Amino acid sequence: MNVVALFGTRFVHRVPCMVGVWRKLCDYSSDGDAMMDNGFQLIEEPLKRTWGDSGPDSGSELETHIESRWSQRQRGRFEAERVIEVLRQDGPGVDTKAALTELHIKVSWILVREVLVGILRTISPDNKARWAKLGYKFFVWSGQQDNYRHSVNSYNLILKIFADCDEFMAMWRVVEEMTESGFPTTARTFNILICTCAEAGLARRVVERFIQSKTFNYRPFKHSYNAIIYSLLGVRHYRLIDWVHQKMLGQGLFPDVLTYNVIMCAKYRLGELGQVWKVVDEMVRNGYSPDFHTYNIILHVLGKGNKPLAAHKLLNHMKEEGIGPCVLHYTTLIDGLSRAGNLQACEGFLDEMKKNGCLPDVVCYTVIITAYVMAGEFEKAQAMFDDMTTNGQLPNAFTYSSMIRGYCMAGKYKVAISMLNEMESKGCSPTFLVYRTLVSNLRSAGKFREARSIIEQMVEKGRYAHLVQKIRGNWQS
Repeated sequence: MNVVALFGTRFVHRVPCMVGVWRKLCDYSSDGDAMMDNGFQLIEEPLKRTWGDSGPDSGSELETHIESRWSQRQRGRFEAERVIEVLRQDGPGVDTKAALTELHIKVSWILVREVLVGILRTISPDNKARWAKLGYKFFVWSGQQDNYRHSVNSYNLILKIFADCDEFMAMWRVVEEMTESGFPTTARTFNILICTCAEAGLARRVVERFIQSKTFNYRPFKHSYNAIIYSLLGVRHYRLIDWVHQKMLGQGLFPDVLTYNVIMCAKYRLGELGQVWKVVDEMVRNGYSPDFHTYNIILHVLGKGNKPLAAHKLLNHMKEEGIGPCVLHYTTLIDGLSRAGNLQACEGFLDEMKKNGCLPDVVCYTVIITAYVMAGEFEKAQAMFDDMTTNGQLPNAFTYSSMIRGYCMAGKYKVAISMLNEMESKGCSPTFLVYRTLVSNLRSAGKFREARSIIEQMVEKGRYAHLVQKIRGNWQS
């Protein structure tokens, strides 16, 4: 397909380079693990807060304001620790609410947030029933204090606690309480519910409820349907996205650029690449110009389809339309090409990217390194890793994971273990995938003592306690 021909005659004006609330990232999974997404995904990013006209207008006032906010946050964290310690002592014969009152602390949104976030960090499979109860006990107590009223944010936090604790009925009771108290359900509320209910098989029921809701505050999205399909994309409910899209059309609402982008991404994830082009054609036919993110999706489709020439033409077309390809676009394309096994094209576009003044970032380097590892080009992977660190880019957990896998594939187990320790020394906490990759390869090589040592290291550092048994159980079997 000639992409330039598809777009060129249909543009009426230059495509705006939108700096919005979401961007796409390339995540490369060589493991097929659910913890690493297969392909790029849409990640919502909050808009950066800037000082308005009513904010501080001098350096000293700004410093005073920042110092005051920092002091409030620190005090809130200190008092939250006291509250959580009281909650830990809850049990038969203990009046926890009276004990909280005896702390004589002022309840504020900062305190409530810090306590609820602290509880979220404490939840584990072994204690979730207890902390669901304690979290709600604090939530009720704080809501009864003078000069304080729960906000939408605090309701969403207690919802998240119930969601993480698998307390579905309690979660819906909080939603009812929230609406009865006059608060709108937000896009964040929907996201929490859909993430939880997707696993329980109740996703469509949640969607129907929010479509019919009169109190759904879907900002910053144009309409509720966009908020819904955007959240569905995050939980990989691609088939349901198309159903919501048809519902939207039935209500007389028409898609905008965001709608089309989400639908295209869903079609791509379903492997329906031909449908992606149909959506692009419909989008342009209806007068919408592809934006920064649309091009990113198309580049990934072209890359995975191993069409470097069409991708090159599209990059040139982007420049003509006023969107200079950035490192994100090149990384997306390289990621797709690496999946298609075309390393030569990957190297070519990496060189082109550098010539155009786009310096590779950690994601780009990780994609290239992983491609080399999966192709068995360990020396090139090492050279790219060295180039990365020389250019001041700090490896992340996924970079280390790919390198560790490469060393294991090359039989260099001591170096792989050494790299795990290097991660720790540089303040990069290993993901569970890193541990699992290393333990699995050590066991496959018959190095059971070394594998057991890695598991003991996880236990000693208190990492992934709820998943350690999974590795240990597999090893014992």
